[in-house]
Amino acid sequence: MSADRTRVALIFGGQSTEHQISCLTAAGVAKAIDRERFEVHGIGISPTGIWHRMTLEQIASLRTEGRQLPELDDSLPAASLIRDTHGVRLITSDVRDDTTEIDVAMVLLHGAYGEDGTIQGMFEMLGLPYVGSGVAASAIGMDKHLMKVALIGAGLPVGPYELVTAHDWETDPQACVTRVSEALRFPVYVKPARGGSSVGISRVEDPTELPAAIEMAHGFDPKVIVEEGFTNAREIECAVLGPKTVGGEIRTSLAGEIVVNTESAFYDFDAKYLPEGQVELKIPAELPDETLHQVRELAAECFTSLDAEGLARVDTFVTADGQVVINEINTMPGFTELSMFPSLWQVSGLDYPDLISDLIDQALARPRSVIR
Repeated sequence: MSADRTRVALIFGGQSTEHQISCLTAAGVAKAIDRERFEVHGIGISPTGIWHRMTLEQIASLRTEGRQLPELDDSLPAASLIRDTHGVRLITSDVRDDTTEIDVAMVLLHGAYGEDGTIQGMFEMLGLPYVGSGVAASAIGMDKHLMKVALIGAGLPVGPYELVTAHDWETDPQACVTRVSEALRFPVYVKPARGGSSVGISRVEDPTELPAAIEMAHGFDPKVIVEEGFTNAREIECAVLGPKTVGGEIRTSLAGEIVVNTESAFYDFDAKYLPEGQVELKIPAELPDETLHQVRELAAECFTSLDAEGLARVDTFVTADGQVVINEINTMPGFTELSMFPSLWQVSGLDYPDLISDLIDQALARPRSVIR
């Protein structure tokens, strides 16, 4: 590790449908990270899967212009991470002797190949500490079906759902529609099982709308989950951080509520990320103290049951009769300055720069597995 500053590889972009969101996350982190403590080296992964070396200033300049979200291209210098006898190095392709030792990776990739355990496996093989959950927790947290199976196994409350695989759909689509219609009350939400940022998700009010919604979701993932909607439920979210020190307590933020002031009341992609999205974050949520405490307890239990590490956002529904049901866990939540995760911690007393430092410190302190 550098005697002066910790060398951080900021890795973002990627090949998933959430590439642009990852770019916005990276820009927010680049502008807020403590430059006195951390020496930042950017790795931007283009939609083609090419790794590129980027400066902190280049990352910080990424922004939304009108309705156009930022996206990387392949004009920047290509780069890669290698391991040698000195540790892990970031190298720039075709540039002789342009190498930098890296102490820790801050993974800001959303979706496939970044949030699903794949790149975490690479870091494990390199022996490089990294921010966030490990391989198993990342993979399970990314898969909405496996996540629900794990949470049910841990005795935690989840809502009714049905799984529609590509094989099921191709074999007998009408049977799938019938099964969903008989098992769930409408409206329902049809989702790619391993997607995020509301990409490929549809709200379905009637069984006749199911085929089109399932077809669209299958365009993003061969595995589709259909979840029963909660009438008059409120969406309450809680941010979670791993222990500040090894063996310490898991930390939860105040719980917040997403209020969608649109005709559909659907927290879709536009509402989340485009400037005119009519979304209000209420922190803390206006609910009884007992309910808010239950949300925080369930968030911590969800984090623990999946063996998550570093950070997560746990999304719950509070029903009209006061029951709290876990919707999902997100092991790499949106991380722009205005995203729910840092906003929850800001109101809870941990500001954006300190939150970034906390996550990097956790990554460096976490014991690594030993292969013998």
